Amino acid sequence: MIVRNKLVCAMAGVAMMAGAQAVSADDHALNVGYFLEWPMPFQAAKVAGTYDEALGAPVNWVAFDTGTAMSAAMASGDIDLSVSQGVPPFVVATSAGQDLQIVDVAVSYSENDNCVVRADLEIDKDSAGELAGKKVAVPLGTAAHYGFLKQMSHFGVAVDSLTVVDMAPAEGQAALAQGAVDMACGWGGALRRMVESGNVLLTGAEKEELGILVFDVTSGPSSFIAENPDVVSKFLAVTAAANEEWNASQPAEMLAAIATDAGMSEEDTASTMSTFIFPGVDDQMSEKWLGGGAQEFMKGVADVFVEAGSIGASKDSYEDNVNVGPLKAVGSM
Repeated sequence: MIVRNKLVCAMAGVAMMAGAQAVSADDHALNVGYFLEWPMPFQAAKVAGTYDEALGAPVNWVAFDTGTAMSAAMASGDIDLSVSQGVPPFVVATSAGQDLQIVDVAVSYSENDNCVVRADLEIDKDSAGELAGKKVAVPLGTAAHYGFLKQMSHFGVAVDSLTVVDMAPAEGQAALAQGAVDMACGWGGALRRMVESGNVLLTGAEKEELGILVFDVTSGPSSFIAENPDVVSKFLAVTAAANEEWNASQPAEMLAAIATDAGMSEEDTASTMSTFIFPGVDDQMSEKWLGGGAQEFMKGVADVFVEAGSIGASKDSYEDNVNVGPLKAVGSM
């Protein structure tokens, strides 16, 4: 498990708001995973202590490099919820038998997850076949991995003709800049730096036309969610309020807080977030997302991974891996 910042700790005897249950079945503070250099409205609430106030106890925030590391942390019990976990790593974990559930759609970002080809190769979408035989840095089991596989299929480039190296986005960006790889895939700050060394093959809009959706979710172990529905709902309510405030006017004070927490400049934060969509609660409950679309999409992701040999088998259905109960309760808070 790759963790940048080890903030996980156990806290006994946590007091909750009147009438609420303990933060978790084990009486420890809520431990939440998130990404650095991945700016989102919830971080303004994080900085302001709004989650702590709503839950009646401090939230321990732990920064990760990949969604696969988040899955490992949830499996070990170190993390109770993961904010903005990519759907592909979620699918990889649940296909392998890990009992996780999605509780909301965190962000949609087709423009902020992509693969970049080294500039000196002068390969674009019209000459993508020239990638055969090249070396590619891909964070396996992530949204970037799924997008890579779909793009290679679209361009008719056999994955087994490539040398694929498992690298976190930051590592892939460094390797691309050094000329150690010919293409690198990733997201966020790492992707922003990758394009300084090369070019993408397809834009976000072009990927969406091919059915390559890119979105993240808030996820957690099914047992934790079942035992702590009020806690999860309160957490989601704070997130939803932060999203609503950002969507309404993108306040300067929110941008400043988000940038500081993400470890980014305000300029880079604004640029990154301009490519993000933060669906409201009603939108998330629609057929496009948690009303059925997300479940169907997960099955499609799993089948692509099976075909590529990345996982052994997919589930017949991912319906049980979505729990809209806590999100429904947000409307009544």
